[in-house]
Amino acid sequence: MVVMTVDKASGTIVSGPDIISRGFVYVRAAEDLMEEATSVVAAALSKCEDKHMNWNHMKGVVRDTLRNYIWQKTKRNPMILPIIMEI
Repeated sequence: MVVMTVDKASGTIVSGPDIISRGFVYVRAAEDLMEEATSVVAAALSKCEDKHMNWNHMKGVVRDTLRNYIWQKTKRNPMILPIIMEI
């Protein structure tokens, strides 16, 4: 899961993205992978903020970007659930 909080009025990301992994990799053994994945998702989200995309499109960008990154690093294809909370 990729969890982030977005300001409803401005569309900017207030917190996150936070990546939560269940059963995919042992997080303590793959801390570098998770940190890199978080930075990859953050870079993709910053591009979405610049273009003022709607949230469904943002979720698609996060899902596709993270899926490609994880496939390159692990050759695995986990389920990715982007969750956007608004304030």
